[in-house]
Amino acid sequence: MNYRKSLIGSLIAFVVATSCCWLPVLLISIGGGSTLFGISNGLEKFSGIFMTIGIGFLGFGIYQYKNKKEMSINKEAILQSTITCPKCGHKKEETMPTNACQYFYECENCKKVLKPTGNDCCVYCSYGTIACPPIQLDQNCC
Repeated sequence: MNYRKSLIGSLIAFVVATSCCWLPVLLISIGGGSTLFGISNGLEKFSGIFMTIGIGFLGFGIYQYKNKKEMSINKEAILQSTITCPKCGHKKEETMPTNACQYFYECENCKKVLKPTGNDCCVYCSYGTIACPPIQLDQNCC
């Protein structure tokens, strides 16, 4: 699971879960006191359904978390990647490091120093045939 997606999902869950605290204050401050009572009375009969759905989502989150931990333990990263120079097209198979990211790579042919592009964390993610080991294992890169 992607770290950013988890963070966004957690933020949305936090806002929804705490809405019982901030939503009444917001509605009263904009003059919606009677609206608050109307909504509360209308939704009260569905509270059991909302609680069941919430518990279901919580259980699904726990299942995904445990499943991800088991998958990352059993999964092994491929350490061989072929880097292609964008300037001259030279290709070379390299062994990726497992304990550090490689931010720079010098092409043997044209001597151009390659750097990661865009949101990539290392040269293997930008120019290699296979992403770096942390990305393969769904971990944060460096």
